[in-house]
Amino acid sequence: MQNGESDRTSRTRIAPLVLGVALAAGVVCAQQQNPLLETGPPMSEALRSTIKKVVIKPGLSPAEEEVGGTYKKETYGLEGGMVAGAGGTVMNTQVGGVNVAVPIPILQLPAMLAGGIAGVTQKEIQDFRDALTEDLAQASSQQIVNDKIAADVYNEIRTSPSLEPDVFARETQVPAATDAVVYVSVKELFLHVEKNEAVITATVDATVTRLSDEKDVYRTAVIYQDRDTLSNWTENDNAVWHDYANFARHYVGREIANLVFESAGVAQTLRPVRTGDVKVSKDDPWDASSKKLSPTLAWELDLPGGDDDPAWAGTIDESNIYYDLEIYDLRQPVYSARRIPDPRHTVTAQLESCRDYRWSVRPVYHVNGDDKYGPWMRSGTNGNGNIGVKASEAPAYIYDFASLEIRCGAK
Repeated sequence: MQNGESDRTSRTRIAPLVLGVALAAGVVCAQQQNPLLETGPPMSEALRSTIKKVVIKPGLSPAEEEVGGTYKKETYGLEGGMVAGAGGTVMNTQVGGVNVAVPIPILQLPAMLAGGIAGVTQKEIQDFRDALTEDLAQASSQQIVNDKIAADVYNEIRTSPSLEPDVFARETQVPAATDAVVYVSVKELFLHVEKNEAVITATVDATVTRLSDEKDVYRTAVIYQDRDTLSNWTENDNAVWHDYANFARHYVGREIANLVFESAGVAQTLRPVRTGDVKVSKDDPWDASSKKLSPTLAWELDLPGGDDDPAWAGTIDESNIYYDLEIYDLRQPVYSARRIPDPRHTVTAQLESCRDYRWSVRPVYHVNGDDKYGPWMRSGTNGNGNIGVKASEAPAYIYDFASLEIRCGAK
């Protein structure tokens, strides 16, 4: 539990810069061809209001043959491991007639790793490349693939009261009544060596195509990046890489759903606070510990208002704000609570003693019969979880969530 505020803050400062680079190449060309095309950040409320019936598809817009069949069964992202009790392993999802173990599409390992090699032998770099290349050919590693991320986007929006979503395979015909199709496509996986560290960056594109005239109306790119030493990435049969792949699709699926459909776009500040059985560190208010296996967590929400807030934000009734809460054990989510009416919650399951956890909450605003979500509570200022600092310590997605140590001997 040595994640200081400086580490958390410095990580999030560079996130917008990296995302901007990921977007730049595709945006200029797209705008020249279609001046009405929106590009990230979040899709506008005006455009969202025109989309009720939506289909999520893997692949590029408008056409690229990849997989066949139909999605006939409900699928799970990272949370499936929690729901199905899969422990620390990756859950293999069966999706109707779709083969989810297809080779990673468009995912390319560069012929040579970029960056300096000071302090690292060429053999160490080659061994690292070989280990990941071999592992990428195995089904257990193939989390960062079009069809799985498409399924994750669907799972994020399938309970929305304002949408009628479906998820189809690439070749499945879209019903004529559909308003729009969201295409999800893995663009690249880039490996970069800096001295004795390797940085891995996954980039995923999302395009919204209006069905009535087959015009692309929104496009964005989402990245997920983490770093660690070459040895940490590959030790224990590439365990840290497996965690990276699983959290990458978890983050990317959520972020695409947020940018396209869910983001409230309201200025907010969230911070954890102490309770009777959760003690907050004096050195870092985001570090806490408890002697209880079922602690009571609490937080504060401030809504300062801002010029970029949507018009409805001025009518927010704070007594009608709900919260979603999640707790992670550094490898997967272990606890989830939805629509909490107050800014505090007593965990109804027992956590494990002598364990470190990360937890976060997000506000849920109920607006005109629809739910809008604020960002998850993070120690950084920009709300992103896409740039990691040390993957073996905590995955990028949860690195700046609030820390919670359940002390040895807790009851």
